Amino acid sequence: MSSKGHMRFALLFFGCFIIACPFIQMTPSAQTPSTKPKPPDTVYLLKPAHVFDGESAQLHDGWVVLVRNERIEAAGQANQVAVPNEAKVIDLPGTTLMPGLIDAHSHVLLHPYSETLWNDQVAREALSLRVARATNHLRNTLLAGFTTLRDLGTEGAGYADVGLKQAVQQEIIPGPRLVVATRAIVATGSYGPKGYAPEWTVPQGAEEADGVDSLTRVVREQISKGADWVKVYADYRWGAGGLAHATFTLEELKLAVEIARSAGIPVSAHATSTEGMRRAILAGVETIEHGDGGTPELFRLMKERGTALCPTLAVAGANAEKKKVVFKQALDAGVTIASGSDVGVFPHGDNAREIETMVGWGMPIVDALRSATSVDAHVLHMEDKIGRVKVGLFADLIAVEGDPTHDVSALRRVRFVMKGGTIFKQP
Repeated sequence: MSSKGHMRFALLFFGCFIIACPFIQMTPSAQTPSTKPKPPDTVYLLKPAHVFDGESAQLHDGWVVLVRNERIEAAGQANQVAVPNEAKVIDLPGTTLMPGLIDAHSHVLLHPYSETLWNDQVAREALSLRVARATNHLRNTLLAGFTTLRDLGTEGAGYADVGLKQAVQQEIIPGPRLVVATRAIVATGSYGPKGYAPEWTVPQGAEEADGVDSLTRVVREQISKGADWVKVYADYRWGAGGLAHATFTLEELKLAVEIARSAGIPVSAHATSTEGMRRAILAGVETIEHGDGGTPELFRLMKERGTALCPTLAVAGANAEKKKVVFKQALDAGVTIASGSDVGVFPHGDNAREIETMVGWGMPIVDALRSATSVDAHVLHMEDKIGRVKVGLFADLIAVEGDPTHDVSALRRVRFVMKGGTIFKQP
């Protein structure tokens, strides 16, 4: 090719390249990164009359709490906290600011049995209806000052608690932080609904499992679906006399605990009989729910092993006198007491009933407040996130009218609710 030919070829190639350039997309690495501006920080200065920090028996007078975005940035005497110019001041005169309350035993997908019997809720109410109710339950609970719930079983509503937890996290609906156990696990034939002809197999209010293969599969599947805790029924009303009898063997319970622990998931056990409690404690569960069959010997064992009791005193009913005795035995033994009400049996938003009953049955009022704040946070493995008024923790804070360390009824007078730095209720 002549030199002129080479020149024509080069000009032709260059012209084609120029024409094609608008259609050539740049690779992601070559694109200019977007410079989306960071939203300004949200800063609040909370000025109550007193602060209960979740631990100290003495209220802190003259304290203020500085919140930046979702966390507590500073807490202390007003003259010792540097207040940025952009802080919005919220005056809360006559109130005690304290950590958001925690209920460690709830059922957001149930509503009071006085409205609809448990059997009918599980067997006759549509899942969509139950979820719609639950959204109201969550809002009512949050506005009552409870900023975290451990939900211990959907009672026939499958994995709806996982979806509700996501809806709260994504700010689709207002509600407390949710720690969920999904379907809960029962031994075959031991749960309900009951009362159907024996030839009918009725879907249960929890998931049935037995033996090595079945329990292994069910525990792993519930964790894979989003369970933060695994709940097992160590006993239930079945067998002779319709009384509470142990369901799973000690070996089965140990297996469930071992499998869950392998995934870093703790186990809770419904246990109302002495034998059910004994097996669950020896198996290594972290919390005993109800504990009606507790004895001084069992409570000493719980103390040694670090097993917490969630006594659900608010639903004692006709069993109240016996539960009072058992509760006192647990207190005397120094067992860790987690505050959990079994709300759902009674109206959501009335969760403070459990704390009031603890105090009424002999627990020192400050210990009851700790139980529903810092102690519950520790039991739920969330002490680095919630449960105290402490720098670095989530700004889950409520203000109640009066002094709850001397008058537990102050918990009924919630004037301010903040969860993760977002205000949901204020004067």
